[in-house]
Amino acid sequence: MSDLFVPLKPVSPGRRITLGVLGFVTVVALWWAVTASGLVKPLFLAGPWDTLKAGYALFFEFGFAGDVLVTVGRVLGGFLIATAVAVPLGILMGAFKPVEAFFEPLISFARYLPASAFIPLLILWAGVGEAQKLSVIFIGAVFQICLMVAVIVGGTRAELVEAAYTLGARNRGVVLRVMLPAAAPQIFETLRLVLGWAWTYVIVAELIGASAGIGFMIIDAQRFLDTGQMIFGIFVIGVIGLVSDFLFKQVNRHLFSWAS
Repeated sequence: MSDLFVPLKPVSPGRRITLGVLGFVTVVALWWAVTASGLVKPLFLAGPWDTLKAGYALFFEFGFAGDVLVTVGRVLGGFLIATAVAVPLGILMGAFKPVEAFFEPLISFARYLPASAFIPLLILWAGVGEAQKLSVIFIGAVFQICLMVAVIVGGTRAELVEAAYTLGARNRGVVLRVMLPAAAPQIFETLRLVLGWAWTYVIVAELIGASAGIGFMIIDAQRFLDTGQMIFGIFVIGVIGLVSDFLFKQVNRHLFSWAS
């Protein structure tokens, strides 16, 4: 037993899977025990079996698959727009200190502003359509990505840059052929993390003025005190997050196998 708790000692893939599954089983078992014992009334917390039945009804009676696709589309849309803006700007900030000096104070200030606080203004400016929801995700992700990319690029090893200049590289070549390749694996990892944050923003955006989406379903289920549907909606978000996280890791491992 003592060999399990050695600091930084790697865990075998089989043991990692076993422990991960055990964690889920433990939570579900506690959930079942709390609801089956009557400690918490079904009105406030549906049991695991009731939640699965609610999920079945959502998919096969209420067209929940359409809501899932709508939400996924919103997350990807807002996230991709934020990435297209933030990654190039973050690279410039990390590579060129005058650019960093100009943008860093403003972006550092903006990243502390909660995206949800902009929802009333965004509804006023863009209505309650898709533009408002994409804007919430964009605001929530763009400043975080920008600063994190700038830090990663700015942390490129100085000896690599000096070696490139010694070999005759120009500023453009140093950025594109030295700093960007060195930072690319960590930039991709940053995007993976921020994509998880984007899911929190889209649910907040869908709670107000939406007619479709997972967040809309959750708030609609609240009106009928259907905790089974609410919990199942939250569960679906977690599953989609795990899948997207796994896919990001696989693509990262494939594109940057040399960095592992």
